[in-house]
Amino acid sequence: MQQHTTVIDKAAMALSGGLMLLGVVVLGIVEILAGKPYSAAPLTNEAGEVIATPMVDPTLRTGLVLAGILVLALYGLYKLVAPMKGAAATTQQDVTAD
Repeated sequence: MQQHTTVIDKAAMALSGGLMLLGVVVLGIVEILAGKPYSAAPLTNEAGEVIATPMVDPTLRTGLVLAGILVLALYGLYKLVAPMKGAAATTQQDVTAD
């Protein structure tokens, strides 16, 4: 069985992959280049004052990754519902019993 990618296939793969790479890799490199702290939570001192926060909000990074997963889920639902091209249609035939 041959697999042919359509425009929708390529768009879904590019969009979901791009969103996840942006959220994980690109913004991770931005965080590393920005310096410490590397954690998602702000650093506080003993008095409870915030002394350092991450450069990119962790909810933004999480949102980008979840958006990529959502695009993949919607693409999967589309592939589940859309009819396959070139698939032989089955028809019911009346058969007389002996």
